[in-house]
Amino acid sequence: MSARMRVSSVLNTARALSSKLADTVPSSTLDDIYQCSFKKQTGVGLKYMMDFGSQPIERQFILSAQFLHKELPVRLAHRVAELENLPHGLSSKPNVLKVRDKYVDSFKDLRAFPKIQNMQDEKEFASLLKRIYERHSNVVPMMAMGVAGLKKEFGEKGFRELPEIHQFLDGFYMSRIGIRMLIGQHVAIQNSQKGYIGLICIKVRPVQVAWEAIQDARAMCMRQYGDAPEVEVYGDPNFSFSYVPSHMHQMLFELIKNSLRAVQDRFQDSDSTPPPVRVIIAEGGEDVTIKVSDEGGGIPRSGLPHIWTYMYSTASSPLPQEADELELSQTPAVLAGYGYGLPLSRLYARYFGGDLQVISMEGYGTDAYLHIAVLGTCKNHSLEHHHYARWCCTNNFRLLDRPSEPIALDGQTDGWMNGWMNRWMNRWMDGWMDGWMDGFSLSKGCGFAS
Repeated sequence: MSARMRVSSVLNTARALSSKLADTVPSSTLDDIYQCSFKKQTGVGLKYMMDFGSQPIERQFILSAQFLHKELPVRLAHRVAELENLPHGLSSKPNVLKVRDKYVDSFKDLRAFPKIQNMQDEKEFASLLKRIYERHSNVVPMMAMGVAGLKKEFGEKGFRELPEIHQFLDGFYMSRIGIRMLIGQHVAIQNSQKGYIGLICIKVRPVQVAWEAIQDARAMCMRQYGDAPEVEVYGDPNFSFSYVPSHMHQMLFELIKNSLRAVQDRFQDSDSTPPPVRVIIAEGGEDVTIKVSDEGGGIPRSGLPHIWTYMYSTASSPLPQEADELELSQTPAVLAGYGYGLPLSRLYARYFGGDLQVISMEGYGTDAYLHIAVLGTCKNHSLEHHHYARWCCTNNFRLLDRPSEPIALDGQTDGWMNGWMNRWMNRWMDGWMDGWMDGFSLSKGCGFAS
């Protein structure tokens, strides 16, 4: 199929999907999603969350709920607009449509909720947030199944050569991390444990988190292989800093799991004892760096760029070809095969200003460097918007009121295009001004704007 035919096919698919969405939701809801999708999202950093949540009084709860009541529909509308405009027919995949509908349902629930004026309103709103949080719990495997269908159509090599898909997934999952962090923080802050501000532990000990991740990863390795290499940890057990322990556990678990699997695969038929995986924790002025080092044989240099792409794995995929939500929720955790672990771990690291790097020596082993930004030394939460903007620019992003005729592929601009661009710019400017003013007032009022 030529590039011209493929683009036409994608445009026709997108128009069909738009019609389907219009058939399932009222026009007023569609217009509301459209309006919100042009508003700017408000960045929220770790320091703002800590400062705001350090005084859990009724006024703070109400202000937080009011912020989320206004902010979450904007974020959800952005995601709906993205999911409606995915290239290469990804938007038409059944599981992607299910994900889109989840975001639409959550958007409608939030927009239907009345203004929050007192603690009774806030309690009811918190219950709604819990339901939304649970509704989206299976989004990652559902999206993975949709993307797996696209990979099957294009093949392994062809799928890797679709950078716009991987850019979209980066932005989509970064946004998901942000939405779940905001909801989880608001709900948890009302019942914070000692030493916590919501989900944020004031003094999280990375050595302790590392040992917990090691136990989970080794138990998983034991279940799959019947054995597991040893793991050694080097670092000050009393060193602590403020961070989200669940995020740190997620990242360390993924890195340690990969190293255990690599070592076990390399030495399972050997008479010699497998060398241990080493976890080294170092405190720096800007970052806390955790190195996970193994002697599992390493990664070929040609394969290193692919480890950050989605659905890339040397293990067989645990995802069923078809599954309903109940089956997805009951799918057990497995050692490898999703092809999502490293890209998602890097997003978790980057969400609060850190990073994840992998250096490998083929024939020997791999070193993964997890950089976690120390509170106050970075501009948090900026990448979510960076990924979104880059994906939109790359893919000539079109929103829900796209016209009935396809874009002229010969580059000619007709009256229709001029009218659409004028509407787009007007909407964009209105949304930008609204977002700027909202961020200004919030930064003055409750410290939520970054």
